[in-house]
Amino acid sequence: MTSSLQCIFGNIAASSTNLRRQFNLPPLDSGHHKRLHLHSFTPSKCLYVDVLDQKNAPQIGAKTKEIMEDDAKVIVGTYARAPVVFSHGKGCKLFDIEGQEYLDLTSGIAVNALGHSDPDWVRAVSDQAHSLAHVSNLYYSVPMVELAKRLVSSSFADRVFFTNSGTEANEAAIKFARKFQRHTHPDAKDPPTEFIAFSNCFHGRTIGTLSLTSKENYRSPFEPLMPGVTFLEYGNSEAARKLILSGKVAAVFVEPIQGEGGIYSATKEFLQSLRAACDEAGSLLVYDEVQCGLGRTGYLWAHEAYGVYPDIMTLAKPLAGGLPIGAALVTERVSSAINPGDHGSTFAGGPLVCQAALTVLDKILSPSFLAGVSKKGQYFKELLTKKLGGNRHVKEVRGQGLILGIELDVPAGPLVDACRNSGLLILTAGKGNIVRLVPPLIISEQELEKSAEILLKCFPALD
Repeated sequence: MTSSLQCIFGNIAASSTNLRRQFNLPPLDSGHHKRLHLHSFTPSKCLYVDVLDQKNAPQIGAKTKEIMEDDAKVIVGTYARAPVVFSHGKGCKLFDIEGQEYLDLTSGIAVNALGHSDPDWVRAVSDQAHSLAHVSNLYYSVPMVELAKRLVSSSFADRVFFTNSGTEANEAAIKFARKFQRHTHPDAKDPPTEFIAFSNCFHGRTIGTLSLTSKENYRSPFEPLMPGVTFLEYGNSEAARKLILSGKVAAVFVEPIQGEGGIYSATKEFLQSLRAACDEAGSLLVYDEVQCGLGRTGYLWAHEAYGVYPDIMTLAKPLAGGLPIGAALVTERVSSAINPGDHGSTFAGGPLVCQAALTVLDKILSPSFLAGVSKKGQYFKELLTKKLGGNRHVKEVRGQGLILGIELDVPAGPLVDACRNSGLLILTAGKGNIVRLVPPLIISEQELEKSAEILLKCFPALD
């Protein structure tokens, strides 16, 4: 193996421990890896790295190898990327620079709801780019106002605050909750400032949202984090109610369906209990629908299946079909506590991303589109259960619509690699033992069938 190939993961992690942690894989023992001494780069660029035996892996193409080597020299090593470089996509398919085709069940982590290169989306982005891309929030723009009107008319909310990502939307929700409590307790020396989040939750990677994210290995390198956050068991209504009624809780953050946490769905009773306790105590209920919202469950909003509504809802991933946008949707009661200067963002809600989002939202809002997502999701779930349910490694197939999870009794990493080598892109979730399937919402039943066949063919990789 050449020294340059030995260094392709030098920028991914400072050590094999970090690399495997990001993949949620257990440590390797000496009988299952080779230690390579990387000679070609300085220690700051390339360290000792443990690599899996690659004798059965496909060869990395020359173009891919060149890009990976350049990446290792200039990009901060926060991502453990797969050894593939994509050049273009169409519908539910992606193509790499070596000419290989892949069926995409990742959607850019639940982002590309309309797939790749949707012609209406491309036209909207192109037309808007030709007229106006950015003006900042010092001024008004038509696409921002139109998108906010559309979101308000199709949800519980009265007003919208735009951001650039889901993390920023949750940061806004944190600030709005704190400000709301000060606004409603003007004479209180210590108004409620604490937060509740739940096991297996994920709300982001900024210091504020990381403080609300339960996974310890995400949190520990950056401590001390924001104080006043209590993690409770997801679904434990009694514990949540008791803490909410203490009078110290500004807001409760909960995902109606946990994505990164492992595709766990809340029950209606759990959300009803949170709603009732928050109403009684004056706390806010915040739904994080960054991954599960905007049609992914077959409902426009995941919480619509339960009929239990929040005070704040955060959105992001699929909203602009691949361009960076987020939003915090709030009631008038929450909005009344926010004044000019309390929060802001230079790029958020720009004309370009909002025009793209209008195109995405208009398509998803169609009842026939949502019905199609629900139908395809049920079909795929039944197909996976039929084909994979008898495998000794499969514990459960779960989820709603087109956000599905296959829980395994072993790490899913080898299956992810085998599927990618066979032309299928999938994700992991939870503790690395759950296969996460979040395809574009436009995927066909034929493509779902092909995906199931590839998954079945690749399952021996787990042995």
